[in-house]
Amino acid sequence: MALLAKYDDIGRVVTEVYEGDKRFDLIDHPSKVIDGSCRYFASSLEGRLAGTKEVAGFTHKPPIVISPAMGIYFFPIISPKRKECSWIAHPFIRSYHSEINQTTTIIFTNGVSVNVPVSTGMIANQVQRTAQFRFMLEDRLKTSGAYITGKIAEPFG
Repeated sequence: MALLAKYDDIGRVVTEVYEGDKRFDLIDHPSKVIDGSCRYFASSLEGRLAGTKEVAGFTHKPPIVISPAMGIYFFPIISPKRKECSWIAHPFIRSYHSEINQTTTIIFTNGVSVNVPVSTGMIANQVQRTAQFRFMLEDRLKTSGAYITGKIAEPFG
């Protein structure tokens, strides 16, 4: 649901993972974890960013798809080139609201919440852009006869 950047005891950027009701830390920074997930599905973070640019034209804090067949879409809260970039899984967001200190609390579909150091307007924009990208990509995949619903489409021609 979320890959949050945080600093460990010796000053390294590590990832706090929120997965269902589980929460655990990984030694790598969040964008490296995202890249590993992309590579598992035969791409890379760089490739997914280029794909988002091609499909939707987004270049600034672009959302990405890790697996279109599984509906795994994430968006960054700052530039994905920075180690401090946290990533949020779009399909699990139930709601979000602003806090007094200019941060945003995101509530996931299972009731777990996280606080991120960006404005609610920025989160709202990222949620909308990710939904737009998801619609555009899934529409492109459907019209091209690509794999989207768990079944292989008939060959072209």
